[in-house]
Amino acid sequence: MNKENEALDVFDKDAVAVNNLTSPEHSRNFDVLYDIPVSVSALLGRATMQISQVLKLGKGDIVELDKKIGDPIDILVNNKFLARGEVVVIDEKKIGIIMTEVSKRN
Repeated sequence: MNKENEALDVFDKDAVAVNNLTSPEHSRNFDVLYDIPVSVSALLGRATMQISQVLKLGKGDIVELDKKIGDPIDILVNNKFLARGEVVVIDEKKIGIIMTEVSKRN
C-alpha cells in the first residue's frame, strides 16, 4: 500500500470515529460538554530574551519572532496543540486563521 492510500485509509478511519461521536446517541451523552468554554490561541511565533532585555522594552520596540510571514501558525486549545493554520484577513478589519492541518488524536 502506498503512502497516499495509507493516508486515505487513516482519514477514513478518523471520519468514521468522528461520525460515531456525532451520532444522535452520542450527542445526548456529550450535550453537557458542548457549553464548556475553552481557550483557543494562535501562536504567531516565539522569542527568547534575557530578563534585562525584556525590562528595557518600551512602546515602539520590535520583538523578532522565530517565524516568517507565510509560515504556518500553531493553533492551541487550552495550551495544547490542535492544528496548524494560515493567517487571513477578514473583511479588511480583522484577522483570522484558516486551519490547514489538524493534529491526529490517539
